[in-house]
Amino acid sequence: MEARKTIQVLVAIAATCMALPAICQGTADPAVSHGRKPDILLIVLDDVGYSDLGSYGSEISTPALDQLAAQGLRYTRFETKAMCSPTRASLLTGRNSHTLGMADLPAEVPAARNDYPAIRGEMPANAETLAQALHEQGYISWSLGKWHLSPAYDATAKTSWPLQRGFDHFYGFIKGWTDQFRPQLVRDNQPIPPPSSPGYHLTEDLVDKAIAAFDSTSPADVTKPLFVYLALGAAHAPLQVPASYIERYSSVYQQGWDALRAARFARMKRMGIVPRKAELSPRNRGDKAWADLSDLEKRVFSRFMATYAGFLTHADEHIARLVQHLKDTGRYENTLIIVLSDNGAASEGGPNGGFFTPYSDPTPVAKMDARLAELGGPTTQPLYQRPWAMLGSTPFRRYKLWPFEGGTRTPLITAWSGHIADPGGLRAQLVDVIDIAPTILEAVGGAFRTTINGQVQITVAGRSVLATLRNPHANTRRAQYFEMRGNLAIIDDKWKAVAMHPCGADHAADRWELFRADTDPAETRDLSAAFPGQLLRMQRLWEQEATRYGAATPGIAPYSPDMCRYTGYADEVGD
Repeated sequence: MEARKTIQVLVAIAATCMALPAICQGTADPAVSHGRKPDILLIVLDDVGYSDLGSYGSEISTPALDQLAAQGLRYTRFETKAMCSPTRASLLTGRNSHTLGMADLPAEVPAARNDYPAIRGEMPANAETLAQALHEQGYISWSLGKWHLSPAYDATAKTSWPLQRGFDHFYGFIKGWTDQFRPQLVRDNQPIPPPSSPGYHLTEDLVDKAIAAFDSTSPADVTKPLFVYLALGAAHAPLQVPASYIERYSSVYQQGWDALRAARFARMKRMGIVPRKAELSPRNRGDKAWADLSDLEKRVFSRFMATYAGFLTHADEHIARLVQHLKDTGRYENTLIIVLSDNGAASEGGPNGGFFTPYSDPTPVAKMDARLAELGGPTTQPLYQRPWAMLGSTPFRRYKLWPFEGGTRTPLITAWSGHIADPGGLRAQLVDVIDIAPTILEAVGGAFRTTINGQVQITVAGRSVLATLRNPHANTRRAQYFEMRGNLAIIDDKWKAVAMHPCGADHAADRWELFRADTDPAETRDLSAAFPGQLLRMQRLWEQEATRYGAATPGIAPYSPDMCRYTGYADEVGD
């Protein structure tokens, strides 16, 4: 079977080389292959888990994204920073989040984290962004949707707002989330009143603005290519969508997270998303079995996941509008489209989720049931129960905020007409979010600058993976470190090591585990006892990489037991 797939890929490459010999000879310039630089559409989904798209094994209907995958590529080993702001900072700069001082959320007050530079919470001025680098290539850039890279105290000076970081236009929300029916919006540098039109939804509005952005220049104008950064609120809390989308899934999730997780895993194996011999990780400690819930809990909790699924399907339908518009206007053929999620499925909902507010909602399940018809509508701001995040991150351990693959690995889809050797193919190479910006810049014939106006820029850690579009065996990075809130991980080729950090303890107490990343992506078999020398090598590699990029353990802030319990870490480390 594997040999047949290899032959099919080689045949596809050969056909591409016959049609486009310059590409295979390495002399074609992707930036001008259609007579002009390509437009760039970078779509970022929020809190969407690895298995939540149809093309990655989900039962959720996402035909537009699945079609992009069929025309492009799916990456099966794409790593993020396990949380929104660190991932987005790395995405837009090509640097690791610790180097940027953005290894956690933006700061609330000035100087509060000065003792811990890695989580200072404000990006430095000498980190050129993708928008700034593309401006040097003649691009007009739009940031639409979520930003979440500006500290709260920057609301007046706005030095970290999109226009001050290289974008020509901004329409969206500055903070981490907003109501989808009554969003707090900013246009360029000015807050604007919440929309009041009947039937308004933010996803529809953002896609309308993206379409208008593409209509703002002619596809024949070679001097004004576009970069559109579309960062949707979907599917981050609050889970809000018209009721008809929820009704599509009214019976689907009554099966529960355990049965659906097994079904997704089986589909993922058939699709080649995970190795056929891989194992499904066991239910996470602290997450109940569906069979142990009461009938009341099952009825209420299944409606939450139906709301999430409807929210994602709704977003997919509007992405379809945007893609169709590109095709109708002749822009699709010369648009590089990249779709990704910023971290694994959201884990903050706890056992009961949030009904009226996303976080720390004490609403009893019985009261939720009494008002269940309102769920997902304008009177609620839901966040689903934590075990649904376990479903979203199938087959991995844990979810958002964690060092395991459930926190870090997400979908990555790339589509670019005429530039992919085997449309619909899979890529199993390691790719980190820091590699996306360098890839885009190579595609347009640009690069990050080392010095701007005499100011030395922070060294870019990412490396382009553009070669993977036409070569399924192209080399990518070998290693990547991870740290979040004291928990550590390091990937090196076929190996991965993870250290869970006991709350408030010294790092000498960290519990390290060792896994084979190629055959056991779900991290089910700890090999640390069998290969102590390999674990030691991985620990040393983590220290080397972390020191290099500003994440070494002396610089990591201590997190309180309360924070540890909030994230669910205590379930793993036994506090």
